[in-house]
Amino acid sequence: MSDRPVWSRDGRDWPNREASRFVEAGGLRWHLQVAGQGPVLLLAHGTAASTHSWRALLPLLTRSFTVVAPDLPGHGFTSMPAAPARGLSLPGMAESLGALVRALGVAPAFAAGHSAGTAVLLRMALDGRIAPDAVVGLNAALMPIGREHAEFFTRTARFLAGLSFVPKVFAWGASNRSVAERLLRDTGSAIDGRGVELYARLFRHSGHLSAALGMMANWDLRPLLRDLPRLRPPLTLVVGTRDRTIPPSDAQRVKEVLRSARIVILPGLGHLAHEERPEQVAEIVRRVAAETAAVAPASA
Repeated sequence: MSDRPVWSRDGRDWPNREASRFVEAGGLRWHLQVAGQGPVLLLAHGTAASTHSWRALLPLLTRSFTVVAPDLPGHGFTSMPAAPARGLSLPGMAESLGALVRALGVAPAFAAGHSAGTAVLLRMALDGRIAPDAVVGLNAALMPIGREHAEFFTRTARFLAGLSFVPKVFAWGASNRSVAERLLRDTGSAIDGRGVELYARLFRHSGHLSAALGMMANWDLRPLLRDLPRLRPPLTLVVGTRDRTIPPSDAQRVKEVLRSARIVILPGLGHLAHEERPEQVAEIVRRVAAETAAVAPASA
């Protein structure tokens, strides 16, 4: 079992492969996908995912945007940071992704993130690494895990991430398609067989899972929540009512911190709503962009 996914083997039939490229930036070798034309839209996937999670959404968005979608550090085909404790933290990821944006020479007009990817984009915006006109959070993970027990969960994740055999054990179990299917179903979403196979393909690599564990171990959302009131671009939170990973009520908690935040409800969809109903999510992103008068609305 290989520690890291290998592009020549695991990426042989990768979704939107024709848009893939590899770039050196910020001490990392990044895999990213760039496609479309129009204002730049930066996408950031969630923990344990990769560019494959945008497989159906990306082609829809390219009708209105130049889409830039990287694999986050340690995820998918992007290399692991040399110092994971720093590189997989929220500030570290924001810094690394900022270095990639600079290397590409792009200025994202919009940004959309799924789950923890939203936190990365917001940290970038707050730190001046990007200056988007609007940010969209898809089932955004912005509240500390366990809330009052957040420190306990972080310590536990840090302990597990420090045990080299733990990601290998997780990979051994999750590589089984039925196990991967059950894990995904537990998010409250029902995705297609192609999606399940791609997640299972990544889960069989302990290096990919090490990055996910490392994120949880080094993730501290409290500074982000403290700084959120000074966020300049408008934030739209898209919430699936069947999300079993991030409580839908978290969006309202975020709105209590950032009163200007807008909440859009997706009835009957789970944590992977953008994979379940990509056309619906694409229309929301286009509508948010159109409100800035930068992009005209377009139907899916």
